[in-house]
Amino acid sequence: MKFDYKLLEALTAVIDLQSFEKAAAKLFITQSAVSQRIKLLEENIGQPVIIRSNPISATSAGERLVVHFKMVRELENELIPELAPDSPSKPIKVSLAVNADSIATWFLGAITPVLKRHLVELDLIVKNEYQTIEALRSGQATGAVSCFEKALPGYQSFELGDVTFILVCSPEFAKRYFPNGITKDSLRFAPGISYDPNDDMHVKFIEQHFNIQARDYYCHSVRSSQAFVELAKQGAAYCLVPTLQIEEEIANGELINLCPDKSITLTLYWHSWVLVQGIHKQISKEIVRYGRQILSGE
Repeated sequence: MKFDYKLLEALTAVIDLQSFEKAAAKLFITQSAVSQRIKLLEENIGQPVIIRSNPISATSAGERLVVHFKMVRELENELIPELAPDSPSKPIKVSLAVNADSIATWFLGAITPVLKRHLVELDLIVKNEYQTIEALRSGQATGAVSCFEKALPGYQSFELGDVTFILVCSPEFAKRYFPNGITKDSLRFAPGISYDPNDDMHVKFIEQHFNIQARDYYCHSVRSSQAFVELAKQGAAYCLVPTLQIEEEIANGELINLCPDKSITLTLYWHSWVLVQGIHKQISKEIVRYGRQILSGE
């Protein structure tokens, strides 16, 4: 079997843009031609590559083909400047999946040096640390910060270090909702914050230490680690945040640790393509180096 990359390009465009019409416009062909290319691809490999649903999704085989096509495109982007150094420079697109806590604490410091030195168009896909790996699987991202150690086929995993989370709030909030300390009963009426309804870390922490189910208390859903801290500082809620992010607030008394004897530690890993080259390789090296320096003290 030999791949026809025009067919893979059509599949990738449909998945990325979530539309046959938009894919056709991007490829400067008709919508019918896009459908024909998808059909021909399916005939060539003998199985479906796309699920025509809302949202449009790829089958397992389709996901692998999208990832393959994007990897080939990355290699081309890295090779072109070497073969044609006098050609007009274009930004190299880099898509990375990262959890919000890492962005708020150490990740930007890792990638900034490379962004300053090279022409890079960065796409940060912000997801829960349990979900970032799916961005690799689907081909959305070429690298990811994840809490999973095991790498996907074709990828490699590097341990970065541990992040410790503690439960915090403002002194004002503690006096109002936890005058006698934090308990199962007081938690039922105190507003918390979770990243989204799938924020397992917050749910597991409360369940493990206070034996209370998520359905028995309420939480705001706020998809921003910076907003977590700001809401807590303003006395609007309590939240579970990395100690790295609130060292100053704890030191000056703006926030207090609600449970000094309780915390949760998460080990983070960096996942990147095994054959990563050029800019992508530089970014991966900086993420591993800087991440280990901040999280592991190396």
